Amino acid sequence: MSRASQLQQEMGLGPTWLPRDGWFEHHPAQIQRQEMRAAVTDAVDETDAPPLAAAAIPAVSDSPSLAAAITNQAAEPAEPPPPPPDAPIAETRIELPRLEWPQLQREVADCQRCRLCETRTQTVFGRGNPQARWMLIGEAPGENEDKQGLPFVGRAGQLLDNMLAAAGLDRDQDVYIANVLKCRPPGNRNPAPDEIAACNGYLLQQIHHIQPTLIVALGRFAAQTLLETADSIGRLRGKVHRYQGVPLVVSYHPAYLLRNQPDKAKAWQDLLLARKVFRQAAN
Repeated sequence: MSRASQLQQEMGLGPTWLPRDGWFEHHPAQIQRQEMRAAVTDAVDETDAPPLAAAAIPAVSDSPSLAAAITNQAAEPAEPPPPPPDAPIAETRIELPRLEWPQLQREVADCQRCRLCETRTQTVFGRGNPQARWMLIGEAPGENEDKQGLPFVGRAGQLLDNMLAAAGLDRDQDVYIANVLKCRPPGNRNPAPDEIAACNGYLLQQIHHIQPTLIVALGRFAAQTLLETADSIGRLRGKVHRYQGVPLVVSYHPAYLLRNQPDKAKAWQDLLLARKVFRQAAN
């Protein structure tokens, strides 16, 4: 027994490890290295590229990481990076023939352009004065709107009416209110890109008929959809944007304000900005 083996035995470490014959060749790491070498060879044989000088290629056994990189590159085609999670998704918009106002209402009422027609109670076209200078655009109908066929009813609608009245606006005469979607998404979930694309033509025709002097986007989703951006509502507020050539101001959705009372003051500032922009545009 060697001196090292005696010391290890006295320290309780057991005998010195000695490899068995053939052990190294059957080790999992060695088997994996051999498989990688074979994969690289097969990948190179299947290509039509001219052979490279052997001296220019490091030995696979000396560089497992290089072998893995070459194998992955040969076996997997390159894919474009995925879009950011919050980035708006480009969809093909559905073009509609120009319709008169009564025809447009009937078209929306009978619409079956997306799957929301299967779960709605009724469509929600809009409300207010079609000749109004202000146009307010929200996200989509909720449960109460789906039942009554009108946008912004219930507590959120009452809060919006109070805010408009405080700004000197009459809901029935001075504004027209519509949504990005005309049907309620089940469970009040966010609208899907294909649903937005199906409804986009209706909203564009409403804007064309009304020809508002000012648009107010109510809520993060409505603002991001109209402006085709992923910016937060905090970054979009306090600025004058444009949609289809019309000045647009972003503010909070009334339903959000019911859950976040401190932001009512910010929403009031948005309304004051909208009134200022309207007066400037109307002159």
